[in-house]
Amino acid sequence: MDGLRRYKSMFLLPGLLTLLLIIIFPLLFTIRVSFSGWNVSNPYMDFIGGANYTAVLHDSRFWSSITRLILLAGGTVLLQYVIGFGMALLVWREVRGRRFWRVLFLVPMMTTPVVMAAIWQTIFHESLGPANDLLQLLGLARIPWLTESGPALVALMTVEVWQWTPFMFLLLLAGLLSLPKEPFMAAAIDGAGTWRTFWKVTFPLMAPVSVAAVVIRLIEASKLSDSVYVLTSGGPGSSTETPGYYLYIQGLRDQQTGYSGAMSLIYLVLMSVTLTVVAALLTRAFKLKGDA
Repeated sequence: MDGLRRYKSMFLLPGLLTLLLIIIFPLLFTIRVSFSGWNVSNPYMDFIGGANYTAVLHDSRFWSSITRLILLAGGTVLLQYVIGFGMALLVWREVRGRRFWRVLFLVPMMTTPVVMAAIWQTIFHESLGPANDLLQLLGLARIPWLTESGPALVALMTVEVWQWTPFMFLLLLAGLLSLPKEPFMAAAIDGAGTWRTFWKVTFPLMAPVSVAAVVIRLIEASKLSDSVYVLTSGGPGSSTETPGYYLYIQGLRDQQTGYSGAMSLIYLVLMSVTLTVVAALLTRAFKLKGDA
């Protein structure tokens, strides 16, 4: 028995070492860096206490990016869930060309986000883009999509919804295909219509999958930076900056290594707590819906 345990430990050792190298060590190193004054003019890890954390707490630009991310992540994930659920319901049942539609719906997700952001940047170009050409055909005025804060946020949300709705569709479709048939047969015997069956049977049964899909997408949305970099570069001004993009500015562009380390740790704690609370609230909300 002792020999068996020893062999099990030997098999686990490579995975534990890998975990140590790619997760624990960078985290510990970031914590150490966050207490240093390491920047472009001071390439040393001299200890400065909590000065970086104090500076982050008073950085209005950072907190504005947090507020902006809540709007972007909440809005885009909600749209992705609604549209993705509708698409999943569309190809769940027997429809002509079901396999074709399933593959077609996944195409945006298979494309690199940076490439898609570059294409959408062309689409939203104020004078040459087809988006404004379409508006003119409809008799509407051109919109400065990428040069005003409001339209720029809408453009960024559009790109995110288009890119990641297929991911939501894939998870929800897998959930729909795994549902038992008996509750639907019972609903049909009771004479329940399509709408009533959805709200009383399908939606409650999909609660665990829905919570998982929304939380996974919120985690990914909290790291939004690549689309911002290509589409708007955080502009106009800083009106589309997200925490991820602001961390890039401070840590990589401006080489404020110690400051960006403190900022990343504060952001990590904030997102961990927020996503845990959101997951608990979503679970409770779906449970109440199912009990009703």
